Amino acid sequence: MFGWIRGWHGRHWRERSKAERVELQSVVTWYVTTWFFSLSWLALPLVGSVGRRPLPLALGGLLLLGGALSCVEANRRTRPALDHYLGRAELPPRELRPSVVLLALELALILALAVQGGADAVAVRLFIGAVLLPVGLLYGLVVPVPVFLRRSLVLSVVLMAAFAWTEPDLAGITTVGMLTAFATLFSLLAGRCGAWTLSVLWEAERAREVEARLAVAEERLRFGRDLHDVMGRNLAVIALKSELAVQLARRGRADAVEQMIEVQRIAQESQREVRDVVRGYREADLGAELTGAQGVLRAAGIACEVHGDAGALPAEVQSALGWVVRESTTNVLRHGAAERCSVALRRTEGCVVLTVENDGARPDPAPDPAPGTQRGDTGRDAMGRGDTDRHDPGPGDAVHSGGGTVAGGGGRGGSGLAGLRERLLRVDGTLQAGFVGTGGYRVVAQVPLDGESTVKEVTS
Repeated sequence: MFGWIRGWHGRHWRERSKAERVELQSVVTWYVTTWFFSLSWLALPLVGSVGRRPLPLALGGLLLLGGALSCVEANRRTRPALDHYLGRAELPPRELRPSVVLLALELALILALAVQGGADAVAVRLFIGAVLLPVGLLYGLVVPVPVFLRRSLVLSVVLMAAFAWTEPDLAGITTVGMLTAFATLFSLLAGRCGAWTLSVLWEAERAREVEARLAVAEERLRFGRDLHDVMGRNLAVIALKSELAVQLARRGRADAVEQMIEVQRIAQESQREVRDVVRGYREADLGAELTGAQGVLRAAGIACEVHGDAGALPAEVQSALGWVVRESTTNVLRHGAAERCSVALRRTEGCVVLTVENDGARPDPAPDPAPGTQRGDTGRDAMGRGDTDRHDPGPGDAVHSGGGTVAGGGGRGGSGLAGLRERLLRVDGTLQAGFVGTGGYRVVAQVPLDGESTVKEVTS
């Protein structure tokens, strides 16, 4: 009955992704539905219609006990049946044998009650529907729909023939068949529709992850192509001129020196071109990042408000703050389950302040690297971003980009923040990040502006 507690225990609701929340809600709904129909279609009619004779009372008590056991068994097998439908794990048919045996015993008790006249005809038909639902919910998730429908039809014919012996009335026999069909079809729809919705939702989640990986791979290819275009020809020329210089030097000719001077010039030019490529690759446009963040978050179903205009800011400040927007947006998408996010850019006396706040923070128990520790290339993706799989510091953590120290958070910071510290360090900026209220998270970046003396808020 309470098997769902196992899935709930150890993980808070806010720590789950949206797909996990929908799945948990669907499973709990199936649990409640099973018990609701058993109580309304079995227990209530049983109490009101069973005769006071000892045998009907005993049969009714056994039927009620069997119904409770059937609900417990259905709750216990709902998760495995759903995992089987979603392709996560196999559910052997023998796992459903207890439910099938309980169903057979319950139908036998209902038939015995009908033979003994211990319950009226309406109650008997309700009993049939009540005992079919728990098993049908599981069976509909395990077998294909055509198989389920064929076997449900066979069961309807068998029950109509069995109860025709106790009540040889065409209307009563038809009602038994109709109620059997209704109970089986209802259990099929209740189980299959919810499971199909979950499969589509999880498929969308997987597609989103694949799309993100493809975007990273595409960016890596673009960067590799740019480097090849810049370096390929120059390296080929360097190789040829070096080989020529070697041959001239072996012959004792003075032209070898001129060739090596040319090699040196080409190498210096290549170094400058590589710097230009990397600089353009790593720079982020703040205006584009603000617009892109709003579009991406809204596409993900997160209400996003952006206030600010970066047009009047210096290019190096825009680049540093653009990376803060990009990292923060990535964390909102990949961590937590935010419903709202706000991005505000404003100017105060002598500085510009960028604030990114969302309501879907999920603390990560995994420890982060110590502040100031920098990862190698494996800690960054193709966009030059830090490893956003790790979370930012806890409440009250204040990261100063100049000193690289963390105050108030136990001395730990995420590698994503470490990368932002490096970028803000170039413009003497500071970074504060931490939890706000219940489930909120705020990132505040502040960069000084030379010659600023007025208080001005930038509005869009």
